[in-house]
Amino acid sequence: MRPNRQLAALFVFAALLIAGASPAAAPGPVRIIAFGDFGVGGQAERNFGSAVRRFEARNPADLILTLGDNDYTESPSAFHANWQASFGWAPSVAGVLGNHDVRVNGGRYEFDELGMPGRYYRRAIGQIELYLLDSNSVDAAQTAWLSQALRRSKARWKLAAFHHPAFTCGTYSANPSVVSRWVPLFERYDVRLVLSGHDHNYQRFAPRHGVRYVVHGGGSSTKLYALRGCPSSYPRRVRGRAEAGFLYLVVRANRLDGWAVAESGRRTDHFAIAR
Repeated sequence: MRPNRQLAALFVFAALLIAGASPAAAPGPVRIIAFGDFGVGGQAERNFGSAVRRFEARNPADLILTLGDNDYTESPSAFHANWQASFGWAPSVAGVLGNHDVRVNGGRYEFDELGMPGRYYRRAIGQIELYLLDSNSVDAAQTAWLSQALRRSKARWKLAAFHHPAFTCGTYSANPSVVSRWVPLFERYDVRLVLSGHDHNYQRFAPRHGVRYVVHGGGSSTKLYALRGCPSSYPRRVRGRAEAGFLYLVVRANRLDGWAVAESGRRTDHFAIAR
């Protein structure tokens, strides 16, 4: 910076101090707890909800994010009762639909509880834009909406969440429609993290063209799935565990930290993404 510009900046700073103002502080972190495949109902779901609540009491979250299969009972009345008993304490919620959720009325009975304005939507929180998608139907209309929304976005951080993983090596494999239609959009428009459930385990993959894919469908310890080897066409799987638990994300201006957390509250894995 030239000397005269340095002097001008000092004058501006001094004027702010004299006026009682201070330079704008950096925005605080955004914290998210995410989990999928938890909607078994009864005591098992209440136990999981209690585990998440105990962790959140020590590690506050701005948002609870569900990754689908929020209700295995396929009963609207049972879902509402189970959700209130297990997660009625949650301060703010966003959800996506899994394959079990859409079997009754397209999953619409879950919208109110999970803060969903529709089967796919965008949620802004701090410096983050979340793209909450319906991978049960990777249709042209939803893909066009996603492309337009990502192209127009000025958000510092763009994250996506949906149920069926782009990449997974457990009971399930990659979802071909997600890979062919959405993965190119994530890569083109600087989506940094993609979260999914469906496979009942935890998997973290190395970045692929700048995008990191994480699977956590461990919302119920009674339904865990074993891992298997991944095809060479996949991004490298860095970490995989058949464990129950959830994800904890802390997003700051220049860094995203993520942890896999067991039901006991123990952190079993960590990753970081620089902005």
